[in-house]
Amino acid sequence: MKAVFYSENGGPEVMQYGDMPDPELQDDSVLIRSEAISIEGGDLLNRLLSPPAPVPFIPGYQAAGIVEAVGPSVTLFQPGDRVVAFNWSGSHAELFAAPESFTYAIPDSLDLSLAGVAPIAFGTAHDALLEYGNLQPGETVLIQGAGGGVGLAAVQIAKAAGATVIGTSSSDERLDLIRPFGLDHGINYREEDIAERCLAITDGKGIDLAVDLAGGKGKDLLVKALRPHGRYAAVGAATGEIPSFSFFELIGEMLNVFGVSLGQEMHTERVRALVGDIFDKLENGSYKMPIDRSFALSDAVAAHRYVAESHPFGRVIMTP
Repeated sequence: MKAVFYSENGGPEVMQYGDMPDPELQDDSVLIRSEAISIEGGDLLNRLLSPPAPVPFIPGYQAAGIVEAVGPSVTLFQPGDRVVAFNWSGSHAELFAAPESFTYAIPDSLDLSLAGVAPIAFGTAHDALLEYGNLQPGETVLIQGAGGGVGLAAVQIAKAAGATVIGTSSSDERLDLIRPFGLDHGINYREEDIAERCLAITDGKGIDLAVDLAGGKGKDLLVKALRPHGRYAAVGAATGEIPSFSFFELIGEMLNVFGVSLGQEMHTERVRALVGDIFDKLENGSYKMPIDRSFALSDAVAAHRYVAESHPFGRVIMTP
């Protein structure tokens, strides 16, 4: 099969495109012929920070396509089914193998590419806001990095939950694109102080929940924006700069900090039901997710560079 692979950490240029062995079909796995490969934030972070093993290493978390074959213990799927799957590696290829428990059926009426970008984005946003963030009607939430895939999902979910939604982005034009998704207040982080704006919006009380999708140097401003005993969801670190909290910072600011890692729970029945609900809402139009751009798999270097440097609005996919 054709695939993208690399043998050392680094920028997009470490990736190569060429022939790799087909994945081995395990007893409990589903082999998928990929049609829409989603580029996730974790794909970029792994390339930068996580030593690849084994090498050459095929990256990628999530892809949608058609079932090519199933292992003997698989009961939920059969060849020809439309599915989207998650795995810790391997999606950047013509063929993608994933455990049955990490694979989800796509409704016939749902666009395959849209389904291919939805589970991680909407599932992560749901967990950050509702499952672990305990967002309540009337509360105020700040979404740091509201224009990306998880950010746009979070804006929609927070608005539907009855919250006042504040979002940050890199320009006023970009904030205008986010507003129709449910954004109440937009902050251009290049021109405005995030903490000052949040305190002004909340009449000095501070926000109830901060969802940090970007990590890095913005952490301190989000902490300043929180009310006493406010909640901080650590979700992503887009730049590779990993923020940290000191023991006395947690005490002094009276913070409730929690992390979200949907991949570690995607095999559970809870998440399977959640993905089904996400697909229902995509079908009926309650949820939307723009696909900013599509690249050929052979152009993976350009695709990763675009995601890292161009601030795509929504998701970016690759097609074999």
